Amino acid sequence: IDFEDVIAEPEGTHSFDGIWKASFTTFTVTKYWFYRLLSTIFGIPMALIWGIYFAILSFLHIWAVVPCIKSFLIEIQCISRVYSIYVHTFCDPLFEAIGKIFSNIRINMQKEI
Repeated sequence: IDFEDVIAEPEGTHSFDGIWKASFTTFTVTKYWFYRLLSTIFGIPMALIWGIYFAILSFLHIWAVVPCIKSFLIEIQCISRVYSIYVHTFCDPLFEAIGKIFSNIRINMQKEI
């Protein structure tokens, strides 16, 4: 993030050049040194925490999530076959019969004068 991204004076509103340059220098130097200070203090502990987190996440994904999903897909395939047999055995004939009943209905509309 640069100074211009954070402190953006619109056209027509500008501070004195000396103030602008001092603000720019203060912002840039402060950001530079605080980033280095925070990286020095927290960089290694945060790297350790994120390393552990992603190791656990990878472990769970490889050894728990993917096998559960694969198992579910295998089980649901069996259920889908049973469901398909049920639909073709009971529902298809029922709806075919209902369709034949209603296919003979004729409606004539006349406008009365």
